[in-house]
Amino acid sequence: MINIGAAYLAHEGFEAPLAAELARRGVVIDGWHGRLALSADPPVPAAWALNAWTAPRVLSITSIGDAATQLRAMQRNWAAHVPLHHRRSALIAERLPHVSAKPLAFPAAAPTAPLGSWTLLMTDTLLASPACTSPFPNGEAVFVEDREGPPSRAYLKLWEALALLGRWPGAGETCLDFGAAPGGWTWALARLGANVTAVDKAPLDPAIAAMPGVTALQESAFGIDPAQWREAHGVADWLVCDVIAYPARSLRMVRAWIAAGAVRNIVCTLKFQGEDDYVVADEAAAIEGAAVRHLSHNRHEVTLTWSAG
Repeated sequence: MINIGAAYLAHEGFEAPLAAELARRGVVIDGWHGRLALSADPPVPAAWALNAWTAPRVLSITSIGDAATQLRAMQRNWAAHVPLHHRRSALIAERLPHVSAKPLAFPAAAPTAPLGSWTLLMTDTLLASPACTSPFPNGEAVFVEDREGPPSRAYLKLWEALALLGRWPGAGETCLDFGAAPGGWTWALARLGANVTAVDKAPLDPAIAAMPGVTALQESAFGIDPAQWREAHGVADWLVCDVIAYPARSLRMVRAWIAAGAVRNIVCTLKFQGEDDYVVADEAAAIEGAAVRHLSHNRHEVTLTWSAG
């Protein structure tokens, strides 16, 4: 019987950062099944995994019906990862309870029902994990998109981060949006009724700047002193940041706002430009109250979320 202690699903094209992260954590990858890294080692936190399978079981199956029976005996809801054996996998999936793939209409929290993952390693061998780290099938969050209001699709990253947090800015809450132009994140926050100060050297899209509750500051986000901001404006409810900068610089900014007690919640992307930058994700994850994830709408970046508690 194959020994698998954990499995980690990478975003397509991001297998290398996941492999490097697991190596830093002392995890040996014994093989890949499509984008799924298989290891005999126990599960560890992995920011670059869209979804980690934390309780995998290797099952011998005698038929399609036997596979579905064994999965249903463990729990109800399952999502399939299908790099191979497509037809056989589809026939197994047809015998399992339907899991809705309906796009999420934001604002809404991520699904809370337990969702397991499975895959056919061979025609007679199934790998299944009833416990996974993502509430979305294969870690992929799908939303009902707005194709008219926002100036870009970057707002989907913010929606995904907030859906996973299970909370978001409310009406009247104060938000700082660093690196705001052209205004996708500002648009998302203003739609929630928040009071948004959009900070960027570049101008906002005029339609976004005209939204109720939006104030634009055309300056560098890194030039704002958090202690002075707190003295002048009070503690911000949210700081969101999608600024293009070296990840170490963005992390120093996050640490400064936390140290000054100038913000209650943070959502910040850390954008990577080289392999040496990836360790910054580990440093960010070590901050008390922080979580770091490579979201399904991230590319060469991870998203840090933090709350004061």
